[in-house]
Amino acid sequence: MSKHLEVRFGGYSTKGKKALNQDAFAASHPSGSERQYKGAAAAIADGVSSCEDSHIASQTAVTGFIEDYLSTPPSWSVGHSASRVLTGLNRWLYHENQSRIGHRESMLTTFSAVVVKSSTVFCFHVGDSRIYHLCDGELEQLTSDHVLTTKNDEYLSRALGADSHLEVDFFKRVLNQHDRLLLTTDGVHGHLPLARIKQLLSSPSRSVEEIAQQIVDEAYENGSDDNLTALIVEIAQLPLETLDESHKRLTQLPIPPVLKQGNKIDGYEVVSVIFSGTRSHMYLVKDIDSSELFILKAPSENFSEDLVYLDGFIREEWVGLTLDHPHVMKTYRPARPKRFMYYLGEHIEGVNLRQWMHDNPSPSIDQVRQWTRQIVSGLRAFQRKDMIHQDLKPENIMINNDGQIKILDFGTVLIAGSEEINSPLDKSVPQGSVNYIAPEFLVGDSASFKSDLYSLAVIVYEMLTGALPYKEADPKQAVLANYCDLDYIPSTHHRKQTPIWIEACLKKALQPNPVHRYNAFSEFMQDLTVPNRHLEARILKQPLLEKHPIRFWQSIAALLFIINLLQLSLN
Repeated sequence: MSKHLEVRFGGYSTKGKKALNQDAFAASHPSGSERQYKGAAAAIADGVSSCEDSHIASQTAVTGFIEDYLSTPPSWSVGHSASRVLTGLNRWLYHENQSRIGHRESMLTTFSAVVVKSSTVFCFHVGDSRIYHLCDGELEQLTSDHVLTTKNDEYLSRALGADSHLEVDFFKRVLNQHDRLLLTTDGVHGHLPLARIKQLLSSPSRSVEEIAQQIVDEAYENGSDDNLTALIVEIAQLPLETLDESHKRLTQLPIPPVLKQGNKIDGYEVVSVIFSGTRSHMYLVKDIDSSELFILKAPSENFSEDLVYLDGFIREEWVGLTLDHPHVMKTYRPARPKRFMYYLGEHIEGVNLRQWMHDNPSPSIDQVRQWTRQIVSGLRAFQRKDMIHQDLKPENIMINNDGQIKILDFGTVLIAGSEEINSPLDKSVPQGSVNYIAPEFLVGDSASFKSDLYSLAVIVYEMLTGALPYKEADPKQAVLANYCDLDYIPSTHHRKQTPIWIEACLKKALQPNPVHRYNAFSEFMQDLTVPNRHLEARILKQPLLEKHPIRFWQSIAALLFIINLLQLSLN
């Protein structure tokens, strides 16, 4: 049987000797798919005691973090989700504090949180509250206190609400079943030795609720004069899906037989066969009840045992349902229960970009820019959902009859939120199509939106020149030893009238090492629209060897030939 993530929470907080408890904690263990994609979350906060309203800050921080984190899109990674939420919380607290300058009723708080997703714990930390990890009988303090020490006192160097820019410690650790995580405020760990914390936390016979209370009670008895809070997260069970279970999940619906015009499937009638290939089949179908037209795509029987392929096929439908953008193909939930594996997609009448390029071998720069702007708009929709297309090429871009771009084919889309979930499927093979795949995939580096930017730049280069920016790759060669192994061919070699500033823009977007590419799609579009004289100057000042390597070596060869002739004549 496949296992699901199960955690247990145990927390206890008291005001101690103070009149008001300015500590706060919160935890949530959602159910179903929300638990799978968002995990379980726990947070603790300690309001700064010199600020009279800091109890509001601590309560807002923990409850706001939990609620808002769980509300972020399931496609987002934990880090992306938490960063957005914490930035928003800090901004609100900071603005509140700015409006109260000169008053004691300001709101500052420390903050520490853990998110347990799949078999990983993600930690976020600001201030001097702490996170500990008990694993195999060993207790490790994961966080560092953000404090400044003087002769007379200690001061927080970081806190939520203290500055407009929030610097958060973010790290992650692999978990084992039965591990325990402990979050404490300084009223606890400042008055309880680490050895005693370890001893109490290691107790197998007591509930985590009881342990949390005893940790707080002993710290109080040891002389703590602060608020005291302890929150424990116990990993009762880690999620695990075996290869057999993956197979069962991915093959629970049978692949439909190859269909012909007039065939019916689940209340849809095949109007025409768009294509029937070795990997998949695509049909134009009509809903018999509503007469609506859809594209029905089904996997080929050839891949009935290829779990990575089937996983990607199922992902295609999910991505199309998740993204709602005019330049991204939509998928739809069928009106009736499915009896076979397929998905319904948007019916797009038009041509793909490959056909358009064939019909328009020398397009204007303005027309290329128009298509590029629409493609960028669609790619931003992926970026906002923390997704990377990974297989952008002319065949996967449609131009409908109204002149609107539609990005297709989501089988290899990388979804950050899904990548954090352990899977027995081997997805190590580089994603993308030869000649369009970003080099970072081939050298084993991780993908980013810059990978899609690279593929887009290849397409723009090809639209303008009819050629590729690098020597055509061997489809069997799936590894690149070094970024330096790629030699860029300037676009001006293929289309002499290409403006130098356009060439400079393309060259930057097509840098093999993603570090040297544009940092945003908007920057690329800006330089493709308005001349960037700084980049242009780099091209104009290039030495002949870099600007025209063939002409350089031809000149060297000619010079050597002349020298040899002179030597022969002198002899």
